[in-house]
Amino acid sequence: MKVKLKILLTARNGEPFMGIGLVWLLERIKKLNSISGAARDMRMSYAKAHNILKRLEKRLGRKVLIRRRGGSDRGGAQLTQFAETFLTRYDDYQAGVKKFAEKEFTGFLKAVKKL
Repeated sequence: MKVKLKILLTARNGEPFMGIGLVWLLERIKKLNSISGAARDMRMSYAKAHNILKRLEKRLGRKVLIRRRGGSDRGGAQLTQFAETFLTRYDDYQAGVKKFAEKEFTGFLKAVKKL
């Protein structure tokens, strides 16, 4: 048996706006310097990626991307310093939660075996 966690950040109304898919999208944007390239790499429409990113910025109240308009040779996007730090902290948070959950699950399994 294993434990598997799915961590989502939600707005006050319970609407999720941040999960592993968004982390992957931001990481691909960082690598490719392109929203459309990242979306294509994830087999997602540009419109969907754009809406997800807009919702993230709205919920965080901060810009996560520096966008440059202009087509394939002049356009692009890069993560803001805030987004870089946010991703690092989110990864650390997620790793800590998973480590804690695995420790607790081990204790749970030991207790169940004694039943």
